[in-house]
Amino acid sequence: MRHCINCCIHLLPNDLHRQCFRCRGPDHNNQKCPVCRGENKIPLYTNSKQMKWLAVLEVRTDHCESWNGFFCLRKGKLCSLMFGLIIMTLVMVSYILTGAKHGLLLIPSPFHYGAFASNPSLMDNESLSDMKDYYQPSKMNISYVRDYPSIKLIIDTITSKIEFITRQRPDLEELRKQEPHMFSVIPNKFLPNSKNPCWYEEYRGNATEDPYATNSYALYSKRFRIIFDYLRKVFWNHLYHYKDKHYRLRCLPHFYIIGQPKCGTTDLYDRLRLHPDVRFSAIKEPHWWTRKRFGIIRLRDGFHDRYPVEDYLDLFDLAAHQIQSVLQSDAVKEHGKRNNIIIGEASASTMWDNNAWIFFYDNSTEGEPPFLIQDFIHAFQPNAKLIIMLRDPVERLYSDYLYFASANKSAEDFHEKVAESLQLFEGCVLDFSLRACVYNNTLNNAMPVRLQVGLYVVYLLDWLTVFNKDQILVLRLEDHASNMRYTMHMVFQFLDLGPLSEKQEALITKSPASNTRRPEDRSLGPMLPTTKAILRDFYRPFNTKLAQVLFDDAFLWKRT
Repeated sequence: MRHCINCCIHLLPNDLHRQCFRCRGPDHNNQKCPVCRGENKIPLYTNSKQMKWLAVLEVRTDHCESWNGFFCLRKGKLCSLMFGLIIMTLVMVSYILTGAKHGLLLIPSPFHYGAFASNPSLMDNESLSDMKDYYQPSKMNISYVRDYPSIKLIIDTITSKIEFITRQRPDLEELRKQEPHMFSVIPNKFLPNSKNPCWYEEYRGNATEDPYATNSYALYSKRFRIIFDYLRKVFWNHLYHYKDKHYRLRCLPHFYIIGQPKCGTTDLYDRLRLHPDVRFSAIKEPHWWTRKRFGIIRLRDGFHDRYPVEDYLDLFDLAAHQIQSVLQSDAVKEHGKRNNIIIGEASASTMWDNNAWIFFYDNSTEGEPPFLIQDFIHAFQPNAKLIIMLRDPVERLYSDYLYFASANKSAEDFHEKVAESLQLFEGCVLDFSLRACVYNNTLNNAMPVRLQVGLYVVYLLDWLTVFNKDQILVLRLEDHASNMRYTMHMVFQFLDLGPLSEKQEALITKSPASNTRRPEDRSLGPMLPTTKAILRDFYRPFNTKLAQVLFDDAFLWKRT
């Protein structure tokens, strides 16, 4: 059929188009036109047959060209608008159906991230360590999950997967195979007349050589060079000469403050080093056991040369010099007394950070690390003492976020990062054990906030598989803040330190707190109530188990 645009009428093969007065030109006369005289009605035909009167389309003629054009234009816009709305609706319906099918919508369905996503190319018997090559960061922005019931379903899924299974300790021979150089440097026995673990090591260098020339701590950090400049000057004065040979005193720490970050370890360190019988490493947090011995300076910078154990031992030379002075004194030589000076080390990563294992240790079982930090410490120092400072994991996480986040910090941003981290953690525990997820480098780097650091009981149970319970002192930051004198006395008793004068005790207990929240972070205020409720639900089963292990309900943190 042909179509008359002006009259909007479907025309027939008999060419009724000629009867259209608007198509006849300016000479058209309405009085002479048979169509126009027929009451302005034009019958419609279908297949050359006239339709019934109900199907007759009445066309009202309008002699005003401008008004007719106006109405046609308005109808065109309306049709375009309706067509656009229909297309938009179809697109939205298609997105919703496709998203629900592929799991892209923000619903409480199991979420898999990176290495933990279902991948048909991975065999069922492949371990988590084999998956690191498949890891690809997700491009989906899943941060904006603010619905508490939906996140609660995620937490319920995580809780249903929690199992506290005792790990198998590796044999000593297996440890030797992994770190042969370390075992060749550190002896099996230490000096009997020293409370701190120390031994003499032959020094084969000459007076012109720099004993710290290759120390990685001195090479990679400018702020430590002053310390090593001093050590160079006094090095030869502290060598022990015996039968034409030179010996240097080497020492390991007697105790370790192993965790956790943002739990008051810096304040404990600052107070404890004021005790006359306590010395610390030249650097508060060497992070050697967890990072530097693997060549990690900053996780985001990748791997560098591994720091040998000698570089770590150099950090205790200042304390070793003082211990040697005591050992060479007449009181020790003639009267059989012993050195009571002890050395401490306070890397807050020691308790929890085993992220590097996946790159160096093979033979993992279902994604779990075959060797942990505590295995090696215990191999060299079975009598070492460990101090752990904890706080409410909910508050710890917010403090951790405020300290380490670089920009755009806010309670809302923290909430979004918590929601995203929970979904990532859920995706892991659906496929792997709790221990595999806690110690997995891929997951820990992917989570915007460090949820795993607050799972205190997971780490503590693994340390208790190696060390006896009486070798570990667990404190709460809340108790330390409210009664500092009491907690410091607990530490002194645990380390078997000598008594203090009133002046010394006052100096230790009345000093201002260290490492408090920065002024620029105080203005951000507390976290959102919804965020706090979410985190309380997440950490509750772990806190419950921790309170059971320590026989102390204070670690439930119900009143904070």
